[in-house]
Formats: sequence, structure tokens, C-alpha cells
Amino acid sequence: MSATDPQHARQAARAGHADRLDRLDRLDHVDLKKDLDATVRARRELGEEYDSALVDSFLEKVEQRIDETVDRRVRRHLAEQQMATARGGRRPRPADSWGERYGFALLTLVLAIPLSAIAGGLAGMPGIVTSWIGIVGVNAAQAVRLHPELLPGRGSGRPARED
Repeated sequence: MSATDPQHARQAARAGHADRLDRLDRLDHVDLKKDLDATVRARRELGEEYDSALVDSFLEKVEQRIDETVDRRVRRHLAEQQMATARGGRRPRPADSWGERYGFALLTLVLAIPLSAIAGGLAGMPGIVTSWIGIVGVNAAQAVRLHPELLPGRGSGRPARED
């Protein structure tokens, strides 16, 4: 897989978005701390008669920041749900590993040896040909299952070409 693969780009974008949200949450925390320090300093300067107004002002700021954070997270969650719905409810597949790509094919080739021997012993050349058609068919079905874009009109989001 290359760095320009669209799936890797989407994963990187999601990770970058999550990092930005984490930074925004940290900035909110720092800003609230500064606001609290300013409120405490103002209380010292103004005296106890302004306690209620200062506390109300600070609580308004906290409530506003909480609302902004919740709104941000709800929008992100809704966007993720819309993306899942647009994909047909499927989760994006992780990048194929070497085993996923070649393991099934290697397993069928190993099993093809005894199958060919049995088919050849029982039915001769037609048995060998039939067993190998089955082996190729099973591998083709697995390839299409892992990569639906191999068939025209499947997995690409485009209709099949009409010639």
C-alpha cells in the first residue's frame, strides 16, 4: 500500500481531526484555568460584595465551553454515522496484511496436492481438471470477497460499464 492510498489518507485525516479536537479540549482547559485565575484576582480587588456576580460570570463561561465541546463531539459523531451509512453500514477495512493477501492462496495450493492426487487416482485427467477448476474458483471467490472492486460495478460506487 502506498502513502497515496485513499484509505490511508482517510485514516490520517481522522487521526488529524481527533488530534485537533484533543488540542481544542486542552486549550479550553487552559482558557478556563486563566478565567478562573482572573475571577479570583477580580474578587480580591473588588471584595466579597461582587462574589455572586463573579461566580455567575465564571459559570457562564464554563457552561459555554461545555456546550461548545458537546456540540463539537456530537457533530463529529453524527458525521461518523453519516459516513457509515454512506458506506452501507460497513466499517472501513484495515490495510490487508501479507497473510490476508497470500495466506488463503498458499493454503489452497498446499491442499491442492492431495486433492489432485485423489482426483487423478479416482477419475484420471477429468478429475484433476475438475479439482483445479474448483481450486481456482475458490481463490477467485476469496479475491472478490476481499476486493469487490475486481468485479465491474461492485465496490467502486460506479455502475458497470456497458459496451
